[in-house]
Amino acid sequence: MKTLVAVKRVVDYNVKVRVKSDGTGVDIANVKMSMNPFDEIAVEEAIRQKEAGLVSEVVVVSAGPAACQETLRTALAMGADRAILVQTDVELQPLAVAKLLKAVCDREQPQLVILGKQAIDDDANQVGQMLASLTAWPQATFASKLELSTNEATVVREVDGGLETVTLALPAVVTTDLRLNTPRYVTLPSIMKAKKKTLDVHAPEDLGVDVTPRLKTLKVSEPQARKSGEIVKDVESLLQKLKNEAKVI
Repeated sequence: MKTLVAVKRVVDYNVKVRVKSDGTGVDIANVKMSMNPFDEIAVEEAIRQKEAGLVSEVVVVSAGPAACQETLRTALAMGADRAILVQTDVELQPLAVAKLLKAVCDREQPQLVILGKQAIDDDANQVGQMLASLTAWPQATFASKLELSTNEATVVREVDGGLETVTLALPAVVTTDLRLNTPRYVTLPSIMKAKKKTLDVHAPEDLGVDVTPRLKTLKVSEPQARKSGEIVKDVESLLQKLKNEAKVI
């Protein structure tokens, strides 16, 4: 069974994001970048399934500028077998990414696609669902547990009311949630070995996909600063402030 894992290069989750002075976007100059945390969980899960003998090959794919090779090398160091980069400097939106992944799936013919439920930069939570629609494959989102068999995948999903267990016929698309696993620490020997693994580079045109943006960002702004807290003398004062100032009751 071949598993395809999609990963995205994003601003590291420990970095305090700053908005450009002209409001056109987020300032990423000289900012630490890393693999999207949810995608890191997806890579870990694919590797664990391979270690269990249920997956024969793990292929990681990313779309974006040449710097995404660093993110792919991290996935290779974790244990993925090979990598594919769809290289472009165009701003990629969810539908374009889903179309690129669909084209890669057509070439690679994986039995399972795993990706993070969302990226921490745009929080779109759309690519997995769009990919499932484009491929006409079953999908399970927000996975907290994944069990594979020859022709099926059983997924425990996190939903508003608790947990839901679904069974999917393969091939299928699964998006990962935080509680699925804890990604492993990448060691220096693994990083050195990853440099020898295959990393293929393609352009969107090679896959026959038009990645021209369909949406235009009008403005990006900082959220309003939170007001400092206030200590009230009694419950009656608290209720009055909640009613008259906060207007929540």
